[in-house]
Amino acid sequence: MFNVSLYLLNIFVKTLNKIIKMTAKEFNYQLTSMNDHLERFALSLTSNHEDASDLTQETYLKALSNRDKYTEYTNFKAWIFTIMKNTFINNYRRSVRENTTFDNTTDLYYLNGSQSTSVPTPESEYSAEEIINTIDRLDNEFRLPFKMHHEGYKYKEIAEELDLKIGTVKSRIFFSRKKLMQDLVA
Repeated sequence: MFNVSLYLLNIFVKTLNKIIKMTAKEFNYQLTSMNDHLERFALSLTSNHEDASDLTQETYLKALSNRDKYTEYTNFKAWIFTIMKNTFINNYRRSVRENTTFDNTTDLYYLNGSQSTSVPTPESEYSAEEIINTIDRLDNEFRLPFKMHHEGYKYKEIAEELDLKIGTVKSRIFFSRKKLMQDLVA
């Protein structure tokens, strides 16, 4: 008889606890106490402090606006982390969609076209001309391997063409770059 009464009292207490909802103050306290955990988790997802801060704020906003959807006596931390993870995934998918170009032309004109449609400025033309003149002022033994490498020849092809060892070709290209940097910066 005593065990049955204790059992019924236990069921009554559990039922009463389910009926009593978490107050807004209790919810907010639990949410703000998760701040350090949320920031660390957001940083692990984004690898950027500013993005992590934005993700944490967005998670707070979603948690507060969906407080009524939280089921009492379930894992609050898991619920918040799930909101953050889903928010991160949705933001990532949205950014991928925004950066995707759909080419509905029959000949795929947009995908095959140049990505840059800007006209070169006079400053960039002058810079390119200055670079070409600086390359032309290099000694022949350095200029030829450098130009061939710049045109897309492999080290082995340059070595065969100029009858040099691969190490010599690599060092001449390295020294050409170094000399160009010195001349262009000065």
